[in-house]
Amino acid sequence: MRLTTLLLALGLLWPVGPPPPEILRGWQPPAGPYGPGHRGVDLAAAPDAPVLAAAAGTVSFAGPVGGRGVLTLTLPGTGTPPLRTTFSPVIPLVTAGTRVTAGTPVARVAPSTHCPRTCLHWGLLRGDTYVNPMHLTRRAPSRLLPTGG
Repeated sequence: MRLTTLLLALGLLWPVGPPPPEILRGWQPPAGPYGPGHRGVDLAAAPDAPVLAAAAGTVSFAGPVGGRGVLTLTLPGTGTPPLRTTFSPVIPLVTAGTRVTAGTPVARVAPSTHCPRTCLHWGLLRGDTYVNPMHLTRRAPSRLLPTGG
């Protein structure tokens, strides 16, 4: 099954709301594995806002990385290696090994300097390859409309 088809079949939720949150910075894939880019999306969120599991999964990491709280959720049934979604900066509410259902509060948004205002950085990986987490949403496709003229 193609990745895009698989992601749409999961029917995932926005991790912060109300849905859909404002996107402060979008996905900008790097040209190479170590190149500059933005390996996720930044979603506007109030400090202490609940972060919800975007899908059912198992918490594979919950703790500090580089001085920021990070939570990683591994999504079962998404191939080999399985997809992992990441959230930062957060204050984890669950520990590694915890199984959660979609919509379960897994963390709270922590204040940070990652964005000009408080945000949640949402990432998605398969193995070591970053994927656009917007594929996890069910946003309606863009449509061109006629212009007056």
